[in-house]
Amino acid sequence: MPKLSIIIPTHKRADILKQCLDHLASQTIADAIEVIVIHDGHDDKTDALMAKHSWQIPIYYESIPKSQQGVARNVGVQKAQSSTCLFIGDDIFLSPQACERHMKAHEKSSTPIAVIGDIDWDPNVGITKAMTWLMDSGWQFGFKKIEQFKNDFIPQSMQHLFSYTSNISVPTEVALRTPFRNDITMYGWEDMEWGMQLRKNGVRLFFEPHAKGLHHHKIDLPASLKRMEVIGTSAIIIGNLIDEFDRVPKGWKRIGYEILSHLPTMAGKHRKAFLKGIRKA
Repeated sequence: MPKLSIIIPTHKRADILKQCLDHLASQTIADAIEVIVIHDGHDDKTDALMAKHSWQIPIYYESIPKSQQGVARNVGVQKAQSSTCLFIGDDIFLSPQACERHMKAHEKSSTPIAVIGDIDWDPNVGITKAMTWLMDSGWQFGFKKIEQFKNDFIPQSMQHLFSYTSNISVPTEVALRTPFRNDITMYGWEDMEWGMQLRKNGVRLFFEPHAKGLHHHKIDLPASLKRMEVIGTSAIIIGNLIDEFDRVPKGWKRIGYEILSHLPTMAGKHRKAFLKGIRKA
């Protein structure tokens, strides 16, 4: 029986998925893990990869009708055989000891907890100015904002802001009773909404910096601005679904966003794109 089930939603990225699985096969506790890959939609190339290639770890693969990542994760949880689930992205390359670090954090806790591992850009893709700004500003993987909580619990008041499903583990029973919403169909914010549910259920978030993952995804400025626009639109949609959702700037904060959006800076350009997405919603 495996000790850790690694759940990976994917969509038409067979080449990157293979590299992700290669890194999982090199884990220090490879003999204690299982991998569950759920393809969101159908893809012949991914089907061929999973049919023809083999790794020295058990891998379950299934395609589901096109839905979204949250639905794919929920399907994966239903297949899990271990007591702990680790959610990662198909473009996250885990360091060899990452899975072991996740497990040790859970074993040390007397109560059910969530464990977030560190994430940084994969330098092999070439780091752009946009990627550096996204990390420094916290708009994508804001780990610099929680450095003081390494090897500790993130305050409950802010833990939902860091519930990134690119490298986070929870007990399987927690994952089963805290599923991802199936009515969030746009990209962005589903992690935060799920993190809000974890907090409501009394599940604390522990930051394990040695459970490291590299994000193998290059983002240039045009792509980053397009992403920010989508996030703005999805913020309105999710705000209409969830009363507690507070990521849409209002009042003086909205005025501040409007003023800064006219500056020719990286922050100004991204705020302008975010507001454009809000107006499109």
